Amino acid sequence: MIEEDGKGKSYMSINFSAEEIAAEERRPKRKVAVLVGYAGTGYSGLQMNHTEKTIEGDLFAAFVAAGAISKANADDPKKSSLVRCARTDKGVHAAGNVLSLKLIIEDEGITERINQNLPPQIRVWDIQRTNNGFSSYQACDSRWYEYLMPSYALLPPHPGSFLGEKLASSAKEKGVYDEYMERLDDVKGFWEEVESTEIQPLLEKLSPEIRALVLEGTHGVQDVQSDEADVPLVPESGASDQPIPAPNESTPGDKNAESNGQDGTSEAHILTPSEIALREIRKAYVAAKRRYRVTPTRLNKLQACLNLYLGTKNFHNYTIQKSVSDPSAKRHIKSMLVNPTPIRIRDTEWLSIKVHGQSFMMHQIRKMIAMAIMVTRCGSPMDIITESYGPRRISIPKAPGLGLLLERPVFNEYNKRAAGELQREAIDFSKYETKIQEFKDREIYRRMFEVEESSNA
Repeated sequence: MIEEDGKGKSYMSINFSAEEIAAEERRPKRKVAVLVGYAGTGYSGLQMNHTEKTIEGDLFAAFVAAGAISKANADDPKKSSLVRCARTDKGVHAAGNVLSLKLIIEDEGITERINQNLPPQIRVWDIQRTNNGFSSYQACDSRWYEYLMPSYALLPPHPGSFLGEKLASSAKEKGVYDEYMERLDDVKGFWEEVESTEIQPLLEKLSPEIRALVLEGTHGVQDVQSDEADVPLVPESGASDQPIPAPNESTPGDKNAESNGQDGTSEAHILTPSEIALREIRKAYVAAKRRYRVTPTRLNKLQACLNLYLGTKNFHNYTIQKSVSDPSAKRHIKSMLVNPTPIRIRDTEWLSIKVHGQSFMMHQIRKMIAMAIMVTRCGSPMDIITESYGPRRISIPKAPGLGLLLERPVFNEYNKRAAGELQREAIDFSKYETKIQEFKDREIYRRMFEVEESSNA
């Protein structure tokens, strides 16, 4: 890595001295398809750039270190004609993706040498010769993605949370409250039972003064998806809620945890009794949600939402900076299915959604997932999904990138030519299925489950 115009290190340009370049043997480059897999945690997406750590940045450095890219070409990826099949966002994973570029592949064991220069969360499955005009992006017919999420994401908002209250009041104003409650019938009483069996016993242990402060501060706690430390804190007031030192514990953004500026040490965060109680309540809500098991009714509602994405639709609301009149906003979805059999990891039940489409825009899949989740969990009419293809601007959040995984790209048309006129090997990930599954279990699924358990993303 080099200094880029004096602005800091570059993650896509590796410099060698003129002497090193002159001493290097010149060897021929070949156009290849590089089949890769990676866990995106800790990376700012796939696509290489100067200022951030990316999957391609580490791959490019490994190619150079292994001798697959010459020192003369190490200062600019464009010299190697690097093209990616599918760009993945920050934190998004891929069991199979394809890069096309020119590499030096004469040496035996080049794939193994490249992998030796990569972290365990990035693997090269194979390097295959292609025709000179091959582009992994243009030759790709379609792409398969998987989205994994805890089934409790489909739970309705707590009735006492801001969102829960807004949904109920809106339904009453529009005269559809009965229909709204009917759509939530399969989870009727869930939160009430949590309150009586989990939360009330915690409140009863508190003194009347602390209980009053906690009840005031629990507004909105029930529907927060962030870490326990982010529970809304009750203002410190009154002698009944005096701070209690809590060494070795800090809250993100808390000024009490900032450095003194003298010896580099941090002050201990001071917890009040009401803050301690709020954290316990937060943990109880999270534990209750993890014990939730999705019903067939809720799964069917989710699948009905996913079915509305099938075919060619105008997804201008599911990406950024595209208008309804932009032809490129029209995309074709071949299939989108939720597995009816959930996966159980520790106490949490996970759902797998697989989507197959020709191509996807930035954030499109995550916004499609988020919209389907919101309609299902909030008891909303599914008409909003159909309406989203029209001219109205609808703000749709993104589901967390943590759960998104590029399963594999598909190269049917290229493979037909490869087997015939090109006399090249087909691009087929099934040949590496055992290795890929082991990698997914070790590097991708494990990260998803552990990050979700620690952060409730």
